[in-house]
Amino acid sequence: MNTHICENRVCIVTGAGGGIGRQHALVLAEQGASVVVNDIGATLDGTGGSIGAAQAVVDEIHALGGRAVANTSDISSWQGAQELVNQAVETFGDLHVLINNAGILRDRVLVNMTEDDWDSVIRVHLKGAFGCSRWAATYWRERSKAGHANDARIINTTSGSGLFGTPGQANYGAAKAGLAGLTIIAAMELERYGVMVNAISPVALTRMTEGLALTDGDAAEQAKVDPRWVAVLTSWLASPQSAGITGRVFQVSGRVWAVAQGWHRGPSAPPVDEPADVDAVMRNLLAQAMPNAGPGGIYPTS
Repeated sequence: MNTHICENRVCIVTGAGGGIGRQHALVLAEQGASVVVNDIGATLDGTGGSIGAAQAVVDEIHALGGRAVANTSDISSWQGAQELVNQAVETFGDLHVLINNAGILRDRVLVNMTEDDWDSVIRVHLKGAFGCSRWAATYWRERSKAGHANDARIINTTSGSGLFGTPGQANYGAAKAGLAGLTIIAAMELERYGVMVNAISPVALTRMTEGLALTDGDAAEQAKVDPRWVAVLTSWLASPQSAGITGRVFQVSGRVWAVAQGWHRGPSAPPVDEPADVDAVMRNLLAQAMPNAGPGGIYPTS
């Protein structure tokens, strides 16, 4: 018998008009959730806007017998983030899950990146996730103070670019690294209110990754970068089954699911008080230290 693991959950998915966000919304609805499908309908670089993308996903969910409503609020604005959370509560009577998925790309090497390239990407990815999380957390805190128990979730979307680095994505990588940090801190702060906070680092073929060589065109490999693989794991994180799991980052694709492990203290030594003595100490520590992880979080072998 198929068990709907998100039955009666109210979920917000930002950037849900296509790609991974669309699959989040579809799988959550398939698993019994009511979904607020947020998308401003912008192009990949964040310009323009239309209700069409969000409404198309809502129509898909309705056609399958699910419950969903479209939202086109700009989550990178303080007011837009609040409007989104308010709509979820006003439409479905509650809120259980926030998935911060919205994002844009303005890829350029550092010396060619403009101030607007930087500000726009940070605003959508990092400020947008903060704003939505802040208003959702405020709702859950007020419920908790009123004596109601929460079984709530925030799921942020980080990236290998933020965790391990990708040339040409200083703005995007910085935003995604910030989201991993936000996840850890929010998990510490919000657990008292019954809110679990985690992040995913997905690999999937979407319009944001179509320029990357994720596969060689082989059908079997193509299937492994279907965004649904990501949404399957996220639906579990959104469900009551993931209770007690918080502050973690999960790498997820159709190739592998893994728990990412963040910064840890490596080799150490007592400090020295003369600048001339620092070089010998630090070079010895660096010789003992593991190298930075490469793409996908795998340590280089040579």
